Amino acid sequence: MAAKAPASLPERFVKFLGTAGARFVVARQLRSSAGTWVRMGGVDVMLDPGPGTLVRCWASRPKLDPGQLDAVVLTHHHLDHASDVNVMIEAMTNGGHTQRGVLLLPRQAYEEDSPLCRYVLDFPERVQTLEEGSWYTVGGLTITAPAQMDHGVETYGLLLCDNRGQVGFVPDTYYREGLGEKFHGCSLLVVNVVLYEDYGPAVTHLNPKSAARIIREATPDKAIITHFGMHVLQHKPWEIAARMSEETGVAVTAASDGLLVDLDGD
Repeated sequence: MAAKAPASLPERFVKFLGTAGARFVVARQLRSSAGTWVRMGGVDVMLDPGPGTLVRCWASRPKLDPGQLDAVVLTHHHLDHASDVNVMIEAMTNGGHTQRGVLLLPRQAYEEDSPLCRYVLDFPERVQTLEEGSWYTVGGLTITAPAQMDHGVETYGLLLCDNRGQVGFVPDTYYREGLGEKFHGCSLLVVNVVLYEDYGPAVTHLNPKSAARIIREATPDKAIITHFGMHVLQHKPWEIAARMSEETGVAVTAASDGLLVDLDGD
């Protein structure tokens, strides 16, 4: 018997609308490629709205109304992270009729190789470009870009902090020594694990081994892996997460489409 969806959403949560990573998983929709919704500090944020994000918001149980968003944030401009950015901005701003909300994104995604329709840039109250070490305030939430990732295009990790804790997001990147230390102090660390094996620095994604190194360095209270490529799916992400838990001493969970994490729960 399927578990019933909660009647209401927690005060602080992370909702994984999609967990697909890599082109084939996205193109075939073996996992949803929608973004991640975060509510902290009384603020609602959409991270990396990939293909299908708007649809998944309304299909979610309970529904997630994009008109309630306070910010849309891109870690980088690859399509599996940014294809729905325009429609989410429109939804956040009532089709552009209500100027509100914040758009945060790397400068490259704004100025050079942008997925943005230029007309939507007038809709948010504020558009800001991410820079390493900079912080941005949205209501009761502080968003920090602690490190630029090694991913071929301008990409930033994120720390989201309110007065009750800090959640970190390690997006697509190749591992470098000490990267996890930039994410120290998180109650929850979310790590993208696209690859099952290390193909060298020419393929700038994490695998279970390099992701485990980041988790060990960051020492979060708990961690979640997501954004799975084909070979990770074939090797069962939940089994990979169980092995990573043993290796790191941190409770690691594999995200599933629709997973809701109550940040104040056990």
